[in-house]
Amino acid sequence: MSVPIASLPVAQRPRERLRLLGPHALSDSELLALLLGQGTRGRSALEVAAQLIGDYGGLAELAAARPEELAARAGIGPAKAATVVAAFHLGTRSRTSADALPQLTAPDGIAAVALPLFAGARVERLLVLICDTQNRLRHRAFVAEGAIDHVAVPVREILNTVLRHDGRAFAVVHNHPSGDPEPSIDDRRASTLLQQAAATVGLRYLDHVVIAGDSWATAAPLV
Repeated sequence: MSVPIASLPVAQRPRERLRLLGPHALSDSELLALLLGQGTRGRSALEVAAQLIGDYGGLAELAAARPEELAARAGIGPAKAATVVAAFHLGTRSRTSADALPQLTAPDGIAAVALPLFAGARVERLLVLICDTQNRLRHRAFVAEGAIDHVAVPVREILNTVLRHDGRAFAVVHNHPSGDPEPSIDDRRASTLLQQAAATVGLRYLDHVVIAGDSWATAAPLV
């Protein structure tokens, strides 16, 4: 029979353990249970959390889950799904924002910045890396998300995003969930369009990098 968290001894409740011992003392399931807040009929938040992690095969896989996918699961729903997704993304942002601002002078530097942001992604996403006049990274922004093998390149939205954040230069990065980083002809056409469009509004186009897992390649503009 399921035991509600409120019925557990105080010293075994995740919230009290966090307060007394700190977050490092809690298991993954306990931390996730705190985000969920409540369980469902017949199952405590701890049980729902443990099953969720088990079904996905670990935290890294759970972090890649889409909000609507989580919301459809029993005991989760839209509000809890949004909380879980937001928590994972805050964790990612806190790790990346703590780093010194890198200067993006070469494709390998662009890839190094982008790789952690695509960890576990199962659909194509398009990232814009916005830089200042010295190519120092100032802001990261995802501007598009597509199906399993395609994401449109919204040139106008990319340029507007750079200008909105007072950027002077930018690079774009997208992923290939197929596992092959080799740029397609469409990827290279997109590079050409971005290079030309950037010049018309006084922005400096740096590069277009394609990521697949831990590998990457540059999508050079078509000559």
